[in-house]
Parts: sequence; structure tokens; C-alpha cells
Amino acid sequence: MSTLFNISLSPHSHSQETTKKLMFGVVIALLPALFTSIFYFGYGALIVTSVSVISCLVFEYLIQRFLLKKPVSVTDGSALVTGLLLAFNVPSNLPVHIIIIGSLVSIGIAKMTFGGLGNNPFNPALVGRVFMLISFPVQMTSWPVPAGFNTGYTDAVTGATPLAIVKEGLKNGEPLSDLITQIPTPSQMFLGNMGGSLGEIAAIALLIGFVYLLMRKIITWHIPVSIIATIGIFTTILWLANPAKNADPMFHILAGGVLLGAVFMATDYVTSPMNPKAQIIYGIGIGILTVVIRVWGAYPEGVSFAILIMNAFVPLMNRYIKPGRFGEEVKNG
Repeated sequence: MSTLFNISLSPHSHSQETTKKLMFGVVIALLPALFTSIFYFGYGALIVTSVSVISCLVFEYLIQRFLLKKPVSVTDGSALVTGLLLAFNVPSNLPVHIIIIGSLVSIGIAKMTFGGLGNNPFNPALVGRVFMLISFPVQMTSWPVPAGFNTGYTDAVTGATPLAIVKEGLKNGEPLSDLITQIPTPSQMFLGNMGGSLGEIAAIALLIGFVYLLMRKIITWHIPVSIIATIGIFTTILWLANPAKNADPMFHILAGGVLLGAVFMATDYVTSPMNPKAQIIYGIGIGILTVVIRVWGAYPEGVSFAILIMNAFVPLMNRYIKPGRFGEEVKNG
């Protein structure tokens, strides 16, 4: 007697995970980086993060309640995650009114305009970050130097990031060997002792979050590893070809927002591909674009732009890069 299969409507896979559980899992993974940023930047980190989170929650509630007139889903954790990630992409001395504007763009334009969670084509936090960078370039590139927990919000001493020092120095014809002496060592960057946005200063804290996300199976390895590996391979080739003009791969991986972008931004469920093959292609694209922007572009950092550009290709990837259907015969040759 042949085996009978019961055919039913989707979904065919079930789990105990909910949107709220997944979002708060991401929040937990972000906590090491948050505590590290508070340790290095003090009260400024607390103020920026609090304003960003509260603004995102309030704007989502108001838009759903009074503009869209639909059930309020602010408790699902997605606005909380957006607020944290937006804060992690800005300096710890950013004026409050700019943070509020960025939150409105992230929630109101990048997310709710498209129908809310699950419908937005671009990562909301990155849209807000890029909007602020273009609209307020001076404030968004005034990076406080880490000075300890007691650092105030408005009295922080600012300085250039390692990426900016190298970018500007090479542009002015300075040898890379001299510029390397002006930036933190790899061990200092790994531990977070460098200027930059809140969420990009401590590789170790971000890697702890990465391990937690993998253990909880909130994300898979495909996107983060493909981004980091691509950046490592690409910059190694450039470094070996001309070490006098190109920094080594460890510098490119530890400096700037590579780890933050690879682990927490590019892996966003809504704006990243659905299957592993497409995820690897997506990650490779982000890695290549990041290096191209850093080395040949006008900005010293390119992670945000790279992720947003690849977000635009995700619908095509989901449409044309698909796993084989169950029971489908695989053709050889």
C-alpha cells in the first residue's frame, strides 16, 4: 500500500517563536554593546539611546492610533529595536532635536508609510541614519572621544574616527605608515577604545551579541559571515597589491560599522533575503559595496549605504533565487 500524504494550506512549519520574542531577543543581543557604549561615552550614550527609543515608540503609537487608525502594535518590540539601532548609528553628543527628527523619518517614512512591520523595503534605522547624515553632516560627523562613564553630554571632546583619519590622510598624500600611528591598535579597536558611533566601538560586544543570536537561532550565519569574509578578502587583495595605500583587512573589519551592520542591520528579517543562497549573494554584495565606497568613494564609511542599496535588490532575489520545490526532480547535466 502506498504512503498517503495529507495536503493542507500553508504554513507548513510552526514554532513557539513570536515577533515579540524575536525582537526582544535582538534587544538582549544589543545589551553588551549598549553597556560598552555607556562605559566609554557616559551620560551622552544614555541620553541619545533613551531619546531615540522613546521617540520611535511614541511616533509609531501616534501614527497607528491617529493617522492609520489601525490596531497599535507598539508592544511587539520592533520600534524598540529600531530606536536602539538608530541610536547605535549616531554620535553620543548628537542634539536631541536631530535624534527626534531621525526617529520620525525611521518610523514615519521608512516603516509606517509602507504599512508597518513586514512591509518596509529598507531598514528603517538606516534610512533615518542616512537622512540625518545628509541633512546634518556636521553634527553627524562630530565623534566624541571615549572618556569614561562620567563624560557629560555636551562637554565631550570630539575627534576623527580611524576610518576618517586614514581616508583624509591618504587624500592629502600622507603615507599610510604615518597614519597607522595616529589610530588605535587592533586590540584597542577590538575592546572599543576609539571614536565612532555608539554601536560600532567594541567588536567584542557585538560578537557576543552575534553568538547569542546564533544560539537562539534568531539569525543564521550566512549574511554576517559572507559580509565579513567578502570585506576581508577584498581588502586583503588591495592591501597585498599596494600596502602603502591600502589598510590591512583587520583594520577594515574592526573600524567603523562592519560588525554592527553585518550582525544587526543586514540581517533584518523584512529587508533581507529569505533563503541561504540569496543571503550569501546579498552579503557578498554588501561587502563589495562597502569596500568600494570606503576606498574610492567620498565617504570614509560605506556600510549603511551598501546595506540600503542591497535592500533594493531583495525582492528580485526572493523572486528569482529560490530553493528547489519539495518533490521536484533535479536535472543533471
